[in-house]
Amino acid sequence: MSAVCLKLITILCLSCTALSGPVSSGVEWRDFGGAVTIQCRLSEESQDSLNLRKGLSEEFEVFYKDVKSGKNTIGEEFKGRLQLDGVFPNIDILIKNLTSKDTGPYWCVYKKFDQKSSQNKKTKGAGSLLLVVAESQTHPSTDSTVQQCYPSNQSLVYVLICGAVLLGIIMCFLIWIILKDKSLRTKKKPRSVATNDVYEDMRGQLSR
Repeated sequence: MSAVCLKLITILCLSCTALSGPVSSGVEWRDFGGAVTIQCRLSEESQDSLNLRKGLSEEFEVFYKDVKSGKNTIGEEFKGRLQLDGVFPNIDILIKNLTSKDTGPYWCVYKKFDQKSSQNKKTKGAGSLLLVVAESQTHPSTDSTVQQCYPSNQSLVYVLICGAVLLGIIMCFLIWIILKDKSLRTKKKPRSVATNDVYEDMRGQLSR
């Protein structure tokens, strides 16, 4: 299996588990140079900001909108490639000229200041998705590999998730067997009888 397939499988297994909630829009497959629209939605209108994050741990900022100041901030890697449409909190974010580096999970994160706790309350909005972008067409050696990994539907995603879960169960079962066998061996170990000390005491009494 090629490195491209391994990378996609790893991302799918980790991201689809996190994106399995009701607010997720599933998996979006796009070609190199294409575009994707992320539709961030939230029923609660009283929010202070919207932050579109990328990554399993939401480590990259794609877009940030502050309601009070009306300021929009776009991440460096996405400048010149973003278009916005809609009225807060329901905003459509279009990302153009996609590359393989754009592959990953995207999260619609809303924040509101809670006066009781004096902290920002974070809420995941609808529209979060996993984006998978094919490699550049200028690399024919990798393009054929990507086409082999590119599924016609989302059934492959669920197969990969089931496989990852099954593998985890098998590993846990094997670890349990090893630990159980080790504990049984420890219990069967014969106890050593301290006879040397008794023998030495008897010899000492006889010598007297």
